[in-house]
Amino acid sequence: MAQFRYIVDDVDASIAFYTAHLGFVLVEQYGPAMAILRKEDLDLWLAGPPASASQPMPDGAQPGPGGWNRAVVILSDLEAVVEAMRAEGVNFRNEIVAGPGGQQILCNDPSGNPIELFQPA
Repeated sequence: MAQFRYIVDDVDASIAFYTAHLGFVLVEQYGPAMAILRKEDLDLWLAGPPASASQPMPDGAQPGPGGWNRAVVILSDLEAVVEAMRAEGVNFRNEIVAGPGGQQILCNDPSGNPIELFQPA
């Protein structure tokens, strides 16, 4: 099983996003500090502001959400999922693009972390 950690601004809002839109289930929650969600063989660890993973580094750098590294969620009907998510107000970074391996689009979770939604060719 793979684990992936995202730094988030609000653990509860992130739980709602990942469970409602992407089919994750809540496995454990540690108050506003952290939650573990699961989808198939992927555990997603959500670390909020009080979590140890969100604490400043020795040089003062502050971990935060965003960037371009991302989880990839494989879907069988990308267009339908994107349409439903847009209707719910989910923010997308681009439009669906096609390549030799399939189609993809990037959306943001409530903290601005990117998620790649991918449909294999």
